[in-house]
Amino acid sequence: MRGLVLRGTNNIFNVACEDGTERLCTIKGKILEQETKYHNPMAPGDFVQVEPDAHGEARILSLEPRKNFFARLNEKTSTPQILAANVDLVLCMTTPDTPPFRPIFVDRVLVQAASQNIPACIVMNKIDIVASEKVREHTAEWRRLKYSVFEISAHSGEGIPELLAALANKTVCLTGQSGVGKSSFLNGIAPDLKLMTGEVSAKYNKGSHTTTCGTFYRIKTYVNDSPISLNIIDTPGIKNFSLYGVDKDAAALYFPEMETAVGKCKFGLSCSHKSEKSCEILRRVQAGEISRLRYESWLNITE
Repeated sequence: MRGLVLRGTNNIFNVACEDGTERLCTIKGKILEQETKYHNPMAPGDFVQVEPDAHGEARILSLEPRKNFFARLNEKTSTPQILAANVDLVLCMTTPDTPPFRPIFVDRVLVQAASQNIPACIVMNKIDIVASEKVREHTAEWRRLKYSVFEISAHSGEGIPELLAALANKTVCLTGQSGVGKSSFLNGIAPDLKLMTGEVSAKYNKGSHTTTCGTFYRIKTYVNDSPISLNIIDTPGIKNFSLYGVDKDAAALYFPEMETAVGKCKFGLSCSHKSEKSCEILRRVQAGEISRLRYESWLNITE
């Protein structure tokens, strides 16, 4: 029987089976052993074959091939952690403040998604907070690079209809720092979820980890009185997003404004793009064709 992984911890997974029943499933033997050692064997969005038992539970017999997966490097185990599988879009949520705006975090998510051939967009939540010049500058640059940037308020609902219209009929991986409002956003569009939310610490201006396990949600809602459906994989808030599978020498390939310059430097692919004369990327930075903000993000990633 086929099933969809909704969530899981400690190798026990909630699986929505094709007969309409949600079952707790364990993995049969070592069937999921792979050449790459992963932090977690499966993730929300995976499709599996299961064998139900007489007690309303089941065993996972096999994992179906993935269309794609979105991952990060788990620093504690030094292994890739799969956050979501079989997704159409990665949605990175951020805020102008509370918690502090971290554009480098967003750029890392964009690079990771690009490296795994998954489209990505940016959601600026808490737009009732006045955006600083730095926030406006980064937002304008992302838009210049053709990234979709949605500005919303999970509290008031402003901007959410436009975002939902763009997400209709898609499976979306929702990621971001703790405290940016992912759970509040989901509660707003699907009140029946009743997800726990947490306040941002006034002392440290950091969010609390209210979402502890990635979960697949099937959501039916309305946009301008028209029904829409979408799937959202909510992921736990992340403090530091460490890239997986992105070699520092290839990182520029995942910056669209740098990609066309790679290989055109005097020293070709050996160029570090940091101090060499006749470096095409540095030339474009100096000419304003590549934003210094984004160049600094690239430096942060490579260093």
